[in-house]
Amino acid sequence: MAAETVKAVTSKSMALAKAINESLRRALDTDPKVLVMGEDVGKLGGVFRVTDGLQKDFGESRVIDTPLAESGIVGTAIGLALRGYRPVVEIQFDGFVFPAYDQIVTQLAKMHARSLGKVKLPVVVRIPYGGGIGAVEHHSESPEALFAHVAGLKIVSPSNASDAYWMMQQAIQSDDPVIFFEPKRRYWDKGEVNTEAIPGPLHKAKVVREGTDLTLAAYGPMVKLCQEVADAAAEEGRNLEVLDLRSVSPIDFDSIQASVEKTRRLVVVHEAPVFFGSGAEIAARITERCFYHLEAPVLRVGGYHAPYPPARLEEEYLPGLDRVLDAVDRALAY
Repeated sequence: MAAETVKAVTSKSMALAKAINESLRRALDTDPKVLVMGEDVGKLGGVFRVTDGLQKDFGESRVIDTPLAESGIVGTAIGLALRGYRPVVEIQFDGFVFPAYDQIVTQLAKMHARSLGKVKLPVVVRIPYGGGIGAVEHHSESPEALFAHVAGLKIVSPSNASDAYWMMQQAIQSDDPVIFFEPKRRYWDKGEVNTEAIPGPLHKAKVVREGTDLTLAAYGPMVKLCQEVADAAAEEGRNLEVLDLRSVSPIDFDSIQASVEKTRRLVVVHEAPVFFGSGAEIAARITERCFYHLEAPVLRVGGYHAPYPPARLEEEYLPGLDRVLDAVDRALAY
């Protein structure tokens, strides 16, 4: 009874977007050096309302509406971090990040090494990413591999409300820059969040469904799809394991290896194009590590090597249930 009472007090059901809002609120409340910056994050509360109410409660000097200048937003955050602040900046949409790419790659990622470890830049760059919302051009990109290729950056992406809350807390507390990819198509998915829990390591993968026949590895928006695939496969007597990677850089290869050594087959799923995507690195590493355990080649499912299409065609572009099940069928056919 006591445990149930504690759960009732500390665990709440909330949408993923609300979980990020609550996490930012907690960080702003507990650390006066935390700042939130970005286009329309203040009075409007962000285009997805992720920062709703924060400026009202913490003031315009802590939650800052910036000009429409992504390079300036990130550059200013770097300067603030050099002065001891912990800025959390929002890039309004994934496709808007490229004007800031120079600041992120040449300054944010390099300063710690450039200063021989003397300078730390605790900056979080929030990027709503991915498709599935019927948006126009530059609003549905998945550019995580472009950042994962750059040493000096941590790249993470939660798939559920609980992880969104705690991974944001850990990202803000990190002394290294973190690119925090938020799966915008999952913003309204609800889940239980225990705000008094003790979170696991930020870059540790999680088995969200146990299985024995094949491992589905994904992160961010594709984890829910992989769970749906596992449900569909179960109707045909197939027992699939679903692994939420949670982190794209670093990648928890040990957890992937442990799962593959059990299931002997691996399918990696992400929204980003398959060509030079994160799945390619995972496939190569796991083939090296698990060569004598694999009973089929590691397969990848993702977007096509083409510009993101207009909204009416995006369901053909994005990985869906049938495309992932086809990969499962091919892997199990070996």
